[in-house]
Amino acid sequence: MLAISENEIETLLPIDDCIDSMEKAFMDWGHSHATNMPRYRLPLTSGALQVLAGSSGTEEVAGIKTYVTGSNQGTQMVVLLYSTATGKPIAILNSTALGQIRTGAASGLATKYLTTNNSKTVAVIGSGFQAETQLSAMQSVRNIDKAFVYSRNKDNRQNFANKMSKRLNIEIEPVNQPEHAIANSDIICTITNSREPVFSGESLLDGVHINAAGSNHWARRELDNQTISKCKIVVCDDVDNAKSECGELIWAAETRKFNWNQAYNLKDIVSNQVDVTRFINSTSLFESQGLGIEDVYAGMYVYRKAIETGLGKEIHI
Repeated sequence: MLAISENEIETLLPIDDCIDSMEKAFMDWGHSHATNMPRYRLPLTSGALQVLAGSSGTEEVAGIKTYVTGSNQGTQMVVLLYSTATGKPIAILNSTALGQIRTGAASGLATKYLTTNNSKTVAVIGSGFQAETQLSAMQSVRNIDKAFVYSRNKDNRQNFANKMSKRLNIEIEPVNQPEHAIANSDIICTITNSREPVFSGESLLDGVHINAAGSNHWARRELDNQTISKCKIVVCDDVDNAKSECGELIWAAETRKFNWNQAYNLKDIVSNQVDVTRFINSTSLFESQGLGIEDVYAGMYVYRKAIETGLGKEIHI
C-alpha cells in the first residue's frame, strides 16, 4: 500500500481536478453507485474520535477518514482506502490538505449548479487555510474578477488578501465589516468556526449564492434565520446528515423559520433528479458539513495520480 504525504497531496490534487472528482462522487451517489456513512463521534475523556466513511462501486474502493479532536497537540486526519476487488488496503493519506481541497471543491461544485456565469464577485468570511480553497474553487467555476475578505483579525485578512491575490491574479479587498463584503458580492463563502451568525441577513441582497462550509456541529451557527428565510433554495451535501450537524438549519427549523422539506440533496441535483433551473438567479444556499464519500473519491484520485507519477511511499503491513 502507498503512504501519501500532505505535500504530495497538494501536488497531485489541483482544485479543478478535485471539483471534477466531487462531481463524479455525487453523480455516482445519485445513481446508487456509491454510498456514504455519516460522521460518527465516539466520546473520549476529552474530545472525540471522529469517523466518516464511503464507498464507490465504479471506483472499486471503500474507505474511512478518521481523526481525534480535543487534544492540545492539534488534530491529525488520515484517510485509509481499501480495494473492494481484493479487500486489501491500498493507501493511507495524510489528509489535512485533502480535506481542505475537497471542502473547497464541494462548494465549487454547488456553485457551478446554482449560479450563472454572471457571478463575478465573491465575499469570503473567514481567512484561515480553508478559506483559500473556497476562493480558489469559486474562481475555478466562475470568472471571478474581485473578492472581499473579512475576518475579525485585521492582520489575518490582510495576509489572506496579499497571498491569494498573487496566487489567483485577482483584486482582493480586506474589509472591516462583513456587511461591506456581502453587499458587493454575487457569491458569499462562510468558512469559520463561529457559534454565532457572522453577518446580518438584513444586508443580504436578492439573487446571491451562499456557501456555508464552516459549521459541522449543532452548536455552531454561521448564518442567522433572516438569511436562511431569504433563500429560495437550500441544498445540503446530505440532508439527513445536516439534520444532526448543521447548526443554523437546526436552529431555523426549531424556530419555524425553515422546514427540512425545503432542503435538497446535492447528489439529486448533480444526477439531474432535481431540476434547479427555476431557482437560477434566486437567492440560494449550499450547506456543507463534509462527507466521507468526498474524502474517498478525492483520496482515490490522489492514489491513482501517485501511481502514475511515482509519488508516495510503498509500505508493507
